[in-house]
Amino acid sequence: MEYTVTVATGTSEYSGTNNYVYVTLVGEKGESERTVLDNPGLDLCRGAVDDYTVRSSAPLGRVLLVRLEKQKYWVEDNWFCRYVLVTPSGGGDTQTFPCYCWLVGDVKVEVREGTAKKLNEEILPQELAHRTAELQQRQKTYRWQAWAPGIPKCIDAKSEADLHPDDRFANEKRSDFEGSLHYALLELSLKKLAIRFGKSWDDLDDFKRIFWKLKSPIAEYTMKHWKEDWFFGYQFLNGSNPRMIRRCRMLPSNFPVSGDMVQAFLSPNTTLDKELKAGNIYLVDHGIMDGVPANVIRNLKQHIAAPLCLLYEHPDSGLIPIAIQLEQNPSRDTPIFLPSDPHLAWLLAKMWVRHAEFQVFQVLSHLLHTHLVSEVICVATLRHLPAVHPIYKLLTPHLKYTLEINCRARTQLISPDGIFKRVVSTGGDGLLVLTQRAYRVLTYRSLQPNFDFVDRGVTKLKDYFYRDHTLLIWDAIHNFVSRMVSLYYSSDSEVQQDTELQAWIKEIVDEGFVERPEFGLANELKTKEELITLLSVVIFTTTAQHAATNNGQFDWCAWVPNTPCTMRQPPPTDKDAVTMGLIIDTLPDISQSCVQMAITWHLGRVQPDAIPMGQYVEQYFVEPAALQVIETLKQELKDIEEQIIKQNEGLELQYLYLCPSRIENSITI
Repeated sequence: MEYTVTVATGTSEYSGTNNYVYVTLVGEKGESERTVLDNPGLDLCRGAVDDYTVRSSAPLGRVLLVRLEKQKYWVEDNWFCRYVLVTPSGGGDTQTFPCYCWLVGDVKVEVREGTAKKLNEEILPQELAHRTAELQQRQKTYRWQAWAPGIPKCIDAKSEADLHPDDRFANEKRSDFEGSLHYALLELSLKKLAIRFGKSWDDLDDFKRIFWKLKSPIAEYTMKHWKEDWFFGYQFLNGSNPRMIRRCRMLPSNFPVSGDMVQAFLSPNTTLDKELKAGNIYLVDHGIMDGVPANVIRNLKQHIAAPLCLLYEHPDSGLIPIAIQLEQNPSRDTPIFLPSDPHLAWLLAKMWVRHAEFQVFQVLSHLLHTHLVSEVICVATLRHLPAVHPIYKLLTPHLKYTLEINCRARTQLISPDGIFKRVVSTGGDGLLVLTQRAYRVLTYRSLQPNFDFVDRGVTKLKDYFYRDHTLLIWDAIHNFVSRMVSLYYSSDSEVQQDTELQAWIKEIVDEGFVERPEFGLANELKTKEELITLLSVVIFTTTAQHAATNNGQFDWCAWVPNTPCTMRQPPPTDKDAVTMGLIIDTLPDISQSCVQMAITWHLGRVQPDAIPMGQYVEQYFVEPAALQVIETLKQELKDIEEQIIKQNEGLELQYLYLCPSRIENSITI
């Protein structure tokens, strides 16, 4: 009997091979001949979809596995296989075998047919044996390690070079990632030379001298409006750290703001007490920064503050700051800064708040809440869910490249000699202390946006575009996950009886988040709804939440005085002693400013190979019902995009970070 076997080679650089590749079909009733994939002309070239004839002495029945074997021909030439299609002669149904993996060296890979199956649905011994062997091999390949105490565990890899080839960047992405960083640093090195490296600034306008080609419309808008109080307030709602602000019902005891202090900044005929009761007063408290050890850069100690900022939602002016205290403990040397203070004093106080925002959004909102949380899910998924499991198929597109980008972060960004150590005030020991503190208070509930906005009391804040767009996307994700889960789990008991799924959640909680027992996620799944919520959190975190914190960082940080990465002088203790000279001496110097611009451009720019949210280029699901669920998600995301675009029409300062077309399907940067 003959079968037509269609083999699809990857589309990225170096996916093709000139090595020998053999295929064997493994069916219910036996195996086919071992057949070399060799047609006239070139075979298995990049992007090729080639047909071959495979014979067997008797009908195989349903084909269970496709066995692929690669052997070296002269030199080693790795091969990436996308998928294999098998069609029996006589026009029978075509079976799809999703592969999406590298064959490296003389290797044998067995690929399961694409229909999603839970363990209790497996009947044949060949399928059960393959499932068991796959997980055993994965658990040898993917191991946990504690990179540092007091933070989530991660993959056991010293660098990205230690990762399995399937978890590495494609060649084009690797070249672009490394090339773009070199380009940014080279351009800014030229700027440093142009303005005499080592020299500091004379005034704030001097920062324009590094504001060359690396620009964006919002960065330029920021340069023009950063001193304005409404713009300062706007960034708590729609900047790179939009989850810090919360409603203030009662002033903290360590922030002694009186009604008389701020009366002039409120609407007529109201008081601070009235506005507190009305829900129009908000607080941003950076207490987590208190006592964090400061970095030492080129033998000079940097400085850190832990400010509190009181904001008022003014009916005419929007959200505006009305009081700032730069340390957690009030004293004679810790004045409360007010908008009526000398202009430079108020400006410097706001800079200190924005400096704290840089540390918090980079380390907490970005690194911990998205990258590190997602890595725990990724490692557990690889260790406990085989490729044929429906939840593996659902999650794996949203975990693509997460391991490599996190390895690169640990070796290049936050390592003892990384970029943070060179230019950021919390670089070095401070970064770890800050992450550990944030991890001690991180909760599963806070990662669910529908609860987060309620818990922070910000459901009625005006012009909170991040909130509005987030809830649209959260609903779309939750609906998508609910539909997909319902295809494979008809009841709570089916969730409870899925032993692979239960091993997965147990390892997430007991291994990945082992040092955070108060995280709030149980180590077993009892209901479909619990599963749906967790999967929704994972997909939301790896898509929309990461986009909201990552994608705008160049916009808000390129104009360095708006969000300085470090401060070279301590916080002011005397409002009347603040001069332009003190501000210039406090802000990052030329070298630090150039690196800040380079790294935020590198991390925040649009990735040329980005896969937009909801676009499943690698098709792991093959069932028509599952494919229809994906199509429904795409339509819902398209509708959300149109709604967001329409909402932004006519706005000078647009919020487009959560347009689905601008959200990547996984954390790749």
